[in-house]
Amino acid sequence: MAHHHSNDPHGLKRRGVLFVLSSPSGAGKSTIARMLLADEPELAMSVSATTRPMRPGEVDGKDYHFVDLEEFRRMAAADEFIEWAHVFDNRYGTPRAPVEALLDAGKDVLFDIDWQGAQQLFQIAGGDVVRVFIFPPSMTELRNRLERRGTDAQSVIDARMARATNEVSHWDGYDYVLVNDDVEACFRGVKTILAAERLKRSRQTGLIGFIRRLTK
Repeated sequence: MAHHHSNDPHGLKRRGVLFVLSSPSGAGKSTIARMLLADEPELAMSVSATTRPMRPGEVDGKDYHFVDLEEFRRMAAADEFIEWAHVFDNRYGTPRAPVEALLDAGKDVLFDIDWQGAQQLFQIAGGDVVRVFIFPPSMTELRNRLERRGTDAQSVIDARMARATNEVSHWDGYDYVLVNDDVEACFRGVKTILAAERLKRSRQTGLIGFIRRLTK
């Protein structure tokens, strides 16, 4: 996972960051993910495979890889996922090959996954994974946001709220937590975390060589 960057004149090189954003549905992680991708050229989005139906405006291969249950099971059995999870009545998984290709190309990879996925990813890739959990300001505000979307029936919103309570209870499995009561401020917090994690000494794979050159 080590690679050169064009802005790396000292040959420090670094390992890629697997950057996880999680939050309950409606807390704003998708908005922040879009802002981050637009602002960070070295960051690429991991596109999950899912068995859920495509929603209006979604593009296969860009938003998700839409597959049927049989194909999803085949991929899982062939160990083609880094992580996968049951969410509501559907399945979501992160295909392994594209993530490895992005890291080899010198990209950091952004994941929009839930706590189960974050846990699996951490078990597999440990030190390369950075986990950020985004809280809504309150559960009342979260429900208001879901209702303002106007895309889901009340029964679906109720199910999302029940799931949100469960998701929030897993906050302590994350490295960082932020409250999204102001999307710009939350975005700045996420950017700061990413910048600091990229600079971590443990990620600088060329550091020993640099020190040897410096002190010889």
